[in-house]
Amino acid sequence: MKLLEKTQLGNASLKNRMAMAAMTRGRTDSNGLVGDITAEYYAQRASAGLLFTESIRISEEATGSPLTPGIFTKEQIAAWKKVTTAVHDSGGVIVAQLWHTGRIGHSIDRNGKLPIAPSPLPIRGMRHYTSQGMKDFEIPREMSTMEIMQTIKDFGQAAKNAMVAGFDGVQLHAANGYLPSQFLAESANQRTDNYGGSIPNNSRFIVEVMQELISVAGGEKVGIKISPFHPYGDIVLEDPVASYTHLIEELNKLDFAYVELMRRSPHFPSPEHYVCEDEIAFFGRKIHQRVIANGGYDRDSAESELEKGIAALVSFGNLYIANPDLPERFEKNAALGKPDRATMFGGGEQGYIDYPFWNG
Repeated sequence: MKLLEKTQLGNASLKNRMAMAAMTRGRTDSNGLVGDITAEYYAQRASAGLLFTESIRISEEATGSPLTPGIFTKEQIAAWKKVTTAVHDSGGVIVAQLWHTGRIGHSIDRNGKLPIAPSPLPIRGMRHYTSQGMKDFEIPREMSTMEIMQTIKDFGQAAKNAMVAGFDGVQLHAANGYLPSQFLAESANQRTDNYGGSIPNNSRFIVEVMQELISVAGGEKVGIKISPFHPYGDIVLEDPVASYTHLIEELNKLDFAYVELMRRSPHFPSPEHYVCEDEIAFFGRKIHQRVIANGGYDRDSAESELEKGIAALVSFGNLYIANPDLPERFEKNAALGKPDRATMFGGGEQGYIDYPFWNG
């Protein structure tokens, strides 16, 4: 199986072409500290060629949801060091996914402060999970140019902190409607300065964050995740093909390791004016870096994707929740466990580190 072949990604030697995608699990304490069960959770899944962490807040200002981890205090860095050590002791490779939620947040969990975003445009058609239950999204506060500059520096500092914590690399989360993708989309960005008003200006924030990450961590340790046709978070682009083609062309000028390319989710239908192209085939061929295909793959569809020769790896989300030994199960074509949806986004050990390994 191609899925089980060894490969190289940047400066990391991977035991197979399977990655565990980033998944929010909501199991930190109130200070954004991961605990011993998080170290065990990732170590259990170290047979993956590559592990992406759950999204990690780059700063206090980046906070969007309760009980999500950070990497901006000494205590948070020390907590993540236990995770990376556990993964490395288990023979794994682990990358920190760096996260700023932008307007996907609520003042309830931000010490009373409104979320910040490219423009003061609220998310429509959705509600937000907060520590006090589901709430309507608020009108975010528009970021000043100085705040944009500071946020770019915050990403760089988070990358430095990730290196101190022992991570093998960092990934910019520029998908799923969070701050970087908010800058790309006209539904979230109506600026008229250098960070809005045209496709090149809308792309500028992502490009400058990537330049910062590369300068801090080295391109061989840097990647990005994008989701061109995924409208989660009320993300609607006037011309997603033109916008993402330009972004990819700009990213192609930079020296970094990979692009994780997420397919649209059937749970979030794309706007009517979007094209019905296969993202991996359509955008993947334009990308100069190695491509990681993401989005609803199973054993057979992932193998088929690799056979096409565009993607070098495939990342899996839900399958890794209930199957910590997913590569072995794929190799043996064994039955797969099913995740408990009730414990996906919060709780303790149950539904987190208690899923059994295959014993066939």
